[in-house]
Amino acid sequence: MNRRSFLTRAPGAALLTASYGLSWQDGVFNACLEPAVSSLSDRALVEAAWRGLEPANVWDMHCHVFGSGDSGQGLWFNPRMERFWYPALYTQRMFYLNAACVTARSPAVDAAVVERLLAQCDAMPAGFRVLLFAFDWARDAHGAPMEQSATFYVPDDYVADLASYHPARFEWAASIHPLDPRALDRLDAAAARGARAIKWLPSAQGIDPNDARCDRFYAKLAALGVPIISHAGDERAVIGFSEDLGNPLRLRRALDAGVRVVIAHCASLGEGADLDRGGTAKLPNFDLFARLMDEPRYRPNLVGDISAVIQGNRMDVIPTLLERSDWHDRLLNGSDYPLPGIVPLVSLPALVDRGLLDPAAAAPLRELRDHNVLLFDFVLKRNLAQNGKRLPASIFETRRYFER
Repeated sequence: MNRRSFLTRAPGAALLTASYGLSWQDGVFNACLEPAVSSLSDRALVEAAWRGLEPANVWDMHCHVFGSGDSGQGLWFNPRMERFWYPALYTQRMFYLNAACVTARSPAVDAAVVERLLAQCDAMPAGFRVLLFAFDWARDAHGAPMEQSATFYVPDDYVADLASYHPARFEWAASIHPLDPRALDRLDAAAARGARAIKWLPSAQGIDPNDARCDRFYAKLAALGVPIISHAGDERAVIGFSEDLGNPLRLRRALDAGVRVVIAHCASLGEGADLDRGGTAKLPNFDLFARLMDEPRYRPNLVGDISAVIQGNRMDVIPTLLERSDWHDRLLNGSDYPLPGIVPLVSLPALVDRGLLDPAAAAPLRELRDHNVLLFDFVLKRNLAQNGKRLPASIFETRRYFER
Protein backbone atom coordinates (compact mmCIF):
# COMPACT_ATOMS: atom_id res chain seq x y z
CA MET A 1 0.00 0.00 0.00
CA ASN A 2 1.46 3.40 -0.96
CA ARG A 3 1.66 6.37 1.39
CA ARG A 4 -1.42 8.03 -0.12
CA SER A 5 -3.53 4.91 0.37
CA PHE A 6 -2.19 4.40 3.88
CA LEU A 7 -3.00 7.92 5.02
CA THR A 8 -6.46 8.09 3.47
CA ARG A 9 -7.45 4.71 4.95
CA ALA A 10 -5.59 4.80 8.26
CA PRO A 11 -7.48 5.28 11.56
CA GLY A 12 -5.76 8.65 12.00
CA ALA A 13 -7.08 9.88 8.67
CA ALA A 14 -10.60 8.80 9.58
CA LEU A 15 -10.40 10.69 12.87
CA LEU A 16 -9.04 13.80 11.18
CA THR A 17 -11.67 13.65 8.45
CA ALA A 18 -14.39 13.66 11.10
CA SER A 19 -12.79 16.57 13.00
CA TYR A 20 -11.78 18.77 10.09
CA GLY A 21 -14.29 17.89 7.40
CA LEU A 22 -11.42 16.92 5.12
CA SER A 23 -12.03 16.55 1.40
CA TRP A 24 -9.88 14.33 -0.78
CA GLN A 25 -11.13 15.79 -4.10
CA ASP A 26 -8.02 17.90 -4.66
CA GLY A 27 -5.59 15.17 -3.63
CA VAL A 28 -3.67 14.33 -0.48
CA PHE A 29 -0.23 15.93 -0.52
CA ASN A 30 1.24 19.28 -1.39
CA ALA A 31 3.64 18.82 -4.33
CA CYS A 32 6.03 21.44 -2.87
CA LEU A 33 7.15 22.96 -6.17
CA GLU A 34 9.37 26.03 -6.44
CA PRO A 35 7.73 28.98 -4.62
CA ALA A 36 8.16 31.42 -7.51
CA VAL A 37 5.06 31.60 -9.69
CA SER A 38 6.58 32.64 -13.03
CA SER A 39 5.82 29.25 -14.55
CA LEU A 40 2.15 29.19 -13.59
CA SER A 41 -0.27 28.80 -16.45
CA ASP A 42 -2.45 31.65 -15.23
CA ARG A 43 -0.77 34.66 -13.66
CA ALA A 44 -3.78 36.91 -14.17
CA LEU A 45 -5.42 35.71 -10.95
CA VAL A 46 -2.32 36.55 -8.92
CA GLU A 47 -1.86 39.96 -10.49
CA ALA A 48 -5.51 40.83 -9.95
CA ALA A 49 -5.27 39.83 -6.28
CA TRP A 50 -2.55 42.43 -5.65
CA ARG A 51 -4.39 45.17 -7.50
CA GLY A 52 -5.33 48.04 -5.21
CA LEU A 53 -3.00 46.91 -2.42
CA GLU A 54 0.29 48.34 -1.19
CA PRO A 55 2.42 45.21 -0.57
CA ALA A 56 4.38 46.91 2.22
CA ASN A 57 1.14 47.16 4.18
CA VAL A 58 0.18 43.51 3.64
CA TRP A 59 1.24 41.44 6.62
CA ASP A 60 0.04 37.85 6.99
CA MET A 61 -0.70 38.23 10.68
CA HIS A 62 -1.21 34.57 11.64
CA CYS A 63 1.78 32.39 10.80
CA HIS A 64 3.20 29.40 12.69
CA VAL A 65 6.73 28.07 12.70
CA PHE A 66 7.66 24.81 14.40
CA GLY A 67 10.41 22.23 14.52
CA SER A 68 11.80 19.09 16.05
CA GLY A 69 14.46 20.80 18.14
CA ASP A 70 17.37 19.63 15.98
CA SER A 71 18.73 23.19 15.83
CA GLY A 72 19.29 23.27 19.60
CA GLN A 73 17.16 26.41 19.90
CA GLY A 74 14.45 24.95 22.11
CA LEU A 75 11.78 23.91 19.59
CA TRP A 76 9.80 20.84 20.63
CA PHE A 77 7.18 18.46 19.26
CA ASN A 78 5.32 16.01 21.49
CA PRO A 79 7.09 12.65 20.92
CA ARG A 80 3.71 10.91 20.64
CA MET A 81 3.30 12.54 17.23
CA GLU A 82 6.12 10.34 15.91
CA ARG A 83 4.57 7.04 17.04
CA PHE A 84 2.27 4.88 14.94
CA TRP A 85 0.24 3.83 17.98
CA TYR A 86 -1.11 7.39 18.28
CA PRO A 87 -2.61 7.36 14.76
CA ALA A 88 -4.36 10.75 14.79
CA LEU A 89 -1.30 12.55 16.17
CA TYR A 90 1.05 10.70 13.83
CA THR A 91 -1.08 11.58 10.81
CA GLN A 92 -1.35 15.21 11.93
CA ARG A 93 2.43 15.51 12.09
CA MET A 94 2.78 14.00 8.63
CA PHE A 95 0.38 16.57 7.20
CA TYR A 96 2.00 19.51 9.05
CA LEU A 97 5.43 18.59 7.70
CA ASN A 98 4.13 18.14 4.16
CA ALA A 99 2.28 21.46 4.31
CA ALA A 100 5.58 23.10 5.26
CA CYS A 101 7.37 21.07 2.54
CA VAL A 102 9.63 19.29 5.01
CA THR A 103 10.25 15.55 5.07
CA ALA A 104 9.89 13.66 8.33
CA ARG A 105 13.43 12.28 7.89
CA SER A 106 15.06 15.62 7.21
CA PRO A 107 18.28 15.97 9.25
CA ALA A 108 17.47 19.65 9.87
CA VAL A 109 13.70 20.08 10.28
CA ASP A 110 13.95 23.40 12.14
CA ALA A 111 15.99 25.07 9.40
CA ALA A 112 13.97 23.48 6.60
CA VAL A 113 10.70 24.91 7.94
CA VAL A 114 12.15 28.43 8.01
CA GLU A 115 13.88 28.12 4.62
CA ARG A 116 10.66 27.10 2.87
CA LEU A 117 8.66 29.85 4.56
CA LEU A 118 11.27 32.46 3.70
CA ALA A 119 11.39 31.28 0.08
CA GLN A 120 7.62 31.76 -0.17
CA CYS A 121 7.92 35.26 1.29
CA ASP A 122 10.70 36.12 -1.13
CA ALA A 123 8.42 35.13 -4.02
CA MET A 124 5.95 37.79 -2.87
CA PRO A 125 6.24 41.52 -3.71
CA ALA A 126 8.80 43.51 -1.76
CA GLY A 127 7.39 44.74 1.52
CA PHE A 128 5.13 41.76 2.24
CA ARG A 129 5.76 40.27 5.70
CA VAL A 130 4.47 37.53 7.98
CA LEU A 131 3.88 37.68 11.72
CA LEU A 132 5.54 34.62 13.25
CA PHE A 133 4.05 33.14 16.41
CA ALA A 134 5.89 31.81 19.39
CA PHE A 135 3.94 29.16 21.29
CA ASP A 136 4.23 28.76 25.06
CA TRP A 137 3.90 25.53 27.01
CA ALA A 138 0.65 24.25 28.36
CA ARG A 139 0.95 25.12 32.05
CA ASP A 140 -0.66 24.00 35.30
CA ALA A 141 -2.37 26.16 37.92
CA HIS A 142 1.04 27.17 39.29
CA GLY A 143 2.44 28.08 35.90
CA ALA A 144 4.69 25.04 35.57
CA PRO A 145 5.12 23.55 32.07
CA MET A 146 3.08 20.40 31.29
CA GLU A 147 4.95 18.71 28.46
CA GLN A 148 2.68 15.67 28.23
CA SER A 149 -0.32 17.97 27.72
CA ALA A 150 1.38 20.03 25.00
CA THR A 151 1.57 19.50 21.25
CA PHE A 152 4.51 21.74 20.46
CA TYR A 153 6.61 24.54 21.91
CA VAL A 154 8.22 27.51 20.16
CA PRO A 155 10.27 29.87 22.39
CA ASP A 156 9.85 33.63 22.21
CA ASP A 157 13.57 34.09 21.61
CA TYR A 158 13.46 31.78 18.60
CA VAL A 159 10.92 33.81 16.64
CA ALA A 160 12.37 37.11 17.88
CA ASP A 161 15.75 36.05 16.49
CA LEU A 162 14.18 35.04 13.17
CA ALA A 163 12.59 38.48 12.91
CA SER A 164 15.91 40.17 13.66
CA TYR A 165 17.73 38.04 11.05
CA HIS A 166 15.09 38.65 8.36
CA PRO A 167 13.53 42.05 9.11
CA ALA A 168 12.35 42.54 5.53
CA ARG A 169 10.04 39.52 5.76
CA PHE A 170 9.39 38.56 9.39
CA GLU A 171 7.66 40.23 12.33
CA TRP A 172 7.01 38.30 15.53
CA ALA A 173 4.52 37.69 18.32
CA ALA A 174 5.46 36.34 21.74
CA SER A 175 3.44 33.67 23.53
CA ILE A 176 3.24 34.09 27.30
CA HIS A 177 1.04 32.05 29.60
CA PRO A 178 -0.42 34.51 32.14
CA LEU A 179 0.12 32.07 35.04
CA ASP A 180 3.84 31.73 34.41
CA PRO A 181 5.46 33.29 37.52
CA ARG A 182 7.70 35.26 35.13
CA ALA A 183 4.83 36.42 32.91
CA LEU A 184 5.10 40.15 33.59
CA ASP A 185 8.86 40.18 33.19
CA ARG A 186 8.56 38.16 30.00
CA LEU A 187 5.99 40.62 28.69
CA ASP A 188 8.30 43.57 29.34
CA ALA A 189 11.15 41.75 27.61
CA ALA A 190 8.99 40.86 24.59
CA ALA A 191 7.77 44.42 24.21
CA ALA A 192 11.34 45.70 24.45
CA ARG A 193 12.36 43.35 21.62
CA GLY A 194 9.54 44.58 19.39
CA ALA A 195 6.91 41.86 19.77
CA ARG A 196 3.85 42.95 17.84
CA ALA A 197 1.38 40.85 19.86
CA ILE A 198 0.91 38.01 22.35
CA LYS A 199 -0.41 34.70 21.00
CA TRP A 200 -2.73 32.50 23.09
CA LEU A 201 -4.46 29.24 22.33
CA PRO A 202 -6.43 28.82 25.57
CA SER A 203 -7.71 25.26 25.17
CA ALA A 204 -4.24 23.99 24.20
CA GLN A 205 -2.26 25.98 26.76
CA GLY A 206 -4.63 25.70 29.71
CA ILE A 207 -5.44 29.42 29.81
CA ASP A 208 -8.76 30.68 31.12
CA PRO A 209 -9.07 34.25 29.81
CA ASN A 210 -11.77 34.92 32.41
CA ASP A 211 -9.54 34.01 35.37
CA ALA A 212 -8.98 36.89 37.81
CA ARG A 213 -5.33 35.82 37.97
CA CYS A 214 -4.97 37.28 34.46
CA ASP A 215 -5.80 40.79 35.64
CA ARG A 216 -2.23 41.94 36.29
CA PHE A 217 -1.22 40.64 32.89
CA TYR A 218 -4.13 42.47 31.27
CA ALA A 219 -3.23 45.70 33.04
CA LYS A 220 0.31 45.55 31.67
CA LEU A 221 -0.90 44.66 28.17
CA ALA A 222 -3.27 47.62 28.20
CA ALA A 223 -0.51 49.94 29.39
CA LEU A 224 1.87 48.72 26.70
CA GLY A 225 -0.78 48.71 23.97
CA VAL A 226 0.26 45.20 22.93
CA PRO A 227 -2.68 43.12 21.62
CA ILE A 228 -3.56 39.52 22.41
CA ILE A 229 -4.26 37.28 19.44
CA SER A 230 -6.36 34.61 21.09
CA HIS A 231 -7.79 31.54 19.43
CA ALA A 232 -11.50 31.22 20.09
CA GLY A 233 -13.96 28.50 19.23
CA ASP A 234 -13.13 24.81 19.18
CA GLU A 235 -9.59 23.66 18.50
CA ARG A 236 -8.84 20.59 16.39
CA ALA A 237 -5.19 21.03 15.41
CA VAL A 238 -3.46 20.40 18.74
CA ILE A 239 -3.87 18.53 22.02
CA GLY A 240 -6.32 20.39 24.22
CA PHE A 241 -7.81 20.92 27.65
CA SER A 242 -11.46 21.96 27.87
CA GLU A 243 -13.01 23.48 24.75
CA ASP A 244 -14.88 25.80 27.12
CA LEU A 245 -11.66 27.80 27.41
CA GLY A 246 -12.12 28.84 23.79
CA ASN A 247 -15.50 30.44 24.43
CA PRO A 248 -15.16 33.98 23.00
CA LEU A 249 -17.24 35.40 25.86
CA ARG A 250 -14.36 34.53 28.22
CA LEU A 251 -12.41 37.33 26.55
CA ARG A 252 -14.76 39.96 27.98
CA ARG A 253 -12.43 40.28 30.97
CA ALA A 254 -9.53 41.32 28.75
CA LEU A 255 -11.72 43.66 26.70
CA ASP A 256 -13.14 45.31 29.81
CA ALA A 257 -9.57 45.84 31.04
CA GLY A 258 -8.85 47.84 27.90
CA VAL A 259 -6.72 45.18 26.19
CA ARG A 260 -6.65 45.16 22.41
CA VAL A 261 -7.97 41.71 21.49
CA VAL A 262 -7.84 39.85 18.19
CA ILE A 263 -10.20 36.87 18.18
CA ALA A 264 -8.54 34.37 15.88
CA HIS A 265 -10.61 32.60 13.21
CA CYS A 266 -13.58 34.77 14.26
CA ALA A 267 -14.41 31.87 16.64
CA SER A 268 -15.69 29.99 13.61
CA LEU A 269 -15.94 26.46 15.00
CA GLY A 270 -18.00 24.68 17.64
CA GLU A 271 -20.47 25.81 20.26
CA GLY A 272 -20.01 27.66 23.54
CA ALA A 273 -22.06 28.21 26.65
CA ASP A 274 -23.96 31.48 26.65
CA LEU A 275 -22.18 32.83 29.72
CA ASP A 276 -24.05 36.12 29.46
CA ARG A 277 -27.34 34.32 30.17
CA GLY A 278 -26.47 31.77 32.80
CA GLY A 279 -24.44 29.36 30.68
CA THR A 280 -27.09 26.66 30.34
CA ALA A 281 -27.77 27.18 26.63
CA LYS A 282 -25.16 26.68 23.94
CA LEU A 283 -24.81 28.74 20.80
CA PRO A 284 -22.39 28.63 17.87
CA ASN A 285 -19.14 30.28 18.94
CA PHE A 286 -19.33 32.43 15.83
CA ASP A 287 -22.65 33.86 17.11
CA LEU A 288 -20.99 34.69 20.43
CA PHE A 289 -18.17 36.39 18.53
CA ALA A 290 -20.75 38.37 16.57
CA ARG A 291 -22.39 39.47 19.82
CA LEU A 292 -19.09 40.90 21.05
CA MET A 293 -18.39 42.58 17.72
CA ASP A 294 -21.79 44.25 17.79
CA GLU A 295 -21.35 45.78 21.25
CA PRO A 296 -20.41 49.46 20.76
CA ARG A 297 -18.18 49.54 23.84
CA TYR A 298 -15.80 47.03 22.25
CA ARG A 299 -15.47 48.76 18.92
CA PRO A 300 -12.19 50.46 19.94
CA ASN A 301 -10.39 47.32 21.07
CA LEU A 302 -11.94 44.19 19.51
CA VAL A 303 -11.14 42.82 16.06
CA GLY A 304 -11.29 39.39 14.45
CA ASP A 305 -8.88 37.57 12.20
CA ILE A 306 -10.10 35.54 9.24
CA SER A 307 -7.38 32.89 9.33
CA ALA A 308 -8.61 29.34 8.67
CA VAL A 309 -12.14 30.37 7.63
CA ILE A 310 -11.56 28.73 4.22
CA GLN A 311 -11.21 25.31 5.86
CA GLY A 312 -13.92 22.77 5.17
CA ASN A 313 -15.18 22.76 8.75
CA ARG A 314 -15.27 26.59 9.02
CA MET A 315 -16.44 27.88 5.64
CA ASP A 316 -20.06 28.31 6.78
CA VAL A 317 -19.09 31.70 8.23
CA ILE A 318 -17.74 33.12 4.96
CA PRO A 319 -21.09 34.51 3.67
CA THR A 320 -21.56 36.45 6.89
CA LEU A 321 -18.02 37.82 6.76
CA LEU A 322 -18.63 38.97 3.19
CA GLU A 323 -22.02 40.50 4.05
CA ARG A 324 -21.09 42.32 7.27
CA SER A 325 -19.45 45.36 5.72
CA ASP A 326 -19.79 47.12 9.08
CA TRP A 327 -17.18 44.68 10.43
CA HIS A 328 -14.73 45.03 7.58
CA ASP A 329 -12.58 47.73 9.18
CA ARG A 330 -12.19 45.39 12.18
CA LEU A 331 -11.13 42.22 10.38
CA LEU A 332 -7.53 41.18 9.72
CA ASN A 333 -6.20 38.59 7.32
CA GLY A 334 -3.85 35.80 8.28
CA SER A 335 -3.22 32.40 6.74
CA ASP A 336 -2.69 30.16 9.80
CA TYR A 337 0.33 28.86 7.87
CA PRO A 338 1.12 26.04 7.26
CA LEU A 339 -2.47 24.75 7.52
CA PRO A 340 -3.65 25.98 4.08
CA GLY A 341 -0.94 23.74 2.65
CA ILE A 342 -2.74 20.65 3.94
CA VAL A 343 -4.48 19.85 0.68
CA PRO A 344 -7.56 18.00 2.03
CA LEU A 345 -8.20 20.80 4.55
CA VAL A 346 -9.26 23.43 2.00
CA SER A 347 -11.68 22.13 -0.62
CA LEU A 348 -11.81 24.30 -3.73
CA PRO A 349 -14.71 22.26 -5.18
CA ALA A 350 -16.72 22.85 -2.00
CA LEU A 351 -16.15 26.62 -2.21
CA VAL A 352 -17.24 26.54 -5.85
CA ASP A 353 -20.33 24.47 -5.01
CA ARG A 354 -21.36 27.00 -2.37
CA GLY A 355 -21.12 29.84 -4.85
CA LEU A 356 -18.21 31.44 -3.00
CA LEU A 357 -15.57 30.94 -5.69
CA ASP A 358 -15.64 31.34 -9.47
CA PRO A 359 -15.17 27.87 -11.01
CA ALA A 360 -12.57 29.32 -13.39
CA ALA A 361 -10.37 30.19 -10.42
CA ALA A 362 -10.17 26.65 -9.03
CA ALA A 363 -7.55 25.24 -11.42
CA PRO A 364 -5.00 28.08 -11.07
CA LEU A 365 -5.52 28.12 -7.31
CA ARG A 366 -4.93 24.37 -7.17
CA GLU A 367 -1.66 24.87 -9.02
CA LEU A 368 -0.75 27.86 -6.88
CA ARG A 369 -1.07 25.90 -3.63
CA ASP A 370 1.67 23.50 -4.76
CA HIS A 371 4.02 26.43 -5.30
CA ASN A 372 3.30 28.88 -2.53
CA VAL A 373 0.90 28.28 0.36
CA LEU A 374 1.03 31.90 1.55
CA LEU A 375 0.11 33.19 -1.89
CA PHE A 376 -2.57 30.53 -2.32
CA ASP A 377 -4.33 31.59 0.88
CA PHE A 378 -4.08 35.27 -0.04
CA VAL A 379 -5.29 34.91 -3.63
CA LEU A 380 -8.11 32.56 -2.64
CA LYS A 381 -9.47 35.01 -0.07
CA ARG A 382 -9.15 37.89 -2.52
CA ASN A 383 -11.40 35.88 -4.86
CA LEU A 384 -14.11 34.93 -2.36
CA ALA A 385 -17.38 36.55 -3.40
CA GLN A 386 -21.13 36.16 -3.02
CA ASN A 387 -23.94 38.37 -4.28
CA GLY A 388 -21.38 40.90 -5.45
CA LYS A 389 -19.77 41.19 -2.00
CA ARG A 390 -16.03 40.71 -1.52
CA LEU A 391 -13.52 41.19 1.27
CA PRO A 392 -12.08 44.71 0.91
CA ALA A 393 -8.42 45.62 0.61
CA SER A 394 -8.36 46.97 4.19
CA ILE A 395 -8.65 43.44 5.63
CA PHE A 396 -5.37 42.49 3.94
CA GLU A 397 -3.44 45.64 4.83
CA THR A 398 -2.94 44.61 8.45
CA ARG A 399 0.25 46.55 9.13
CA ARG A 400 -1.84 49.51 10.28
CA TYR A 401 -3.14 47.51 13.22
CA PHE A 402 0.21 46.28 14.49
CA GLU A 403 2.05 49.56 14.09
CA ARG A 404 -0.40 51.55 16.20
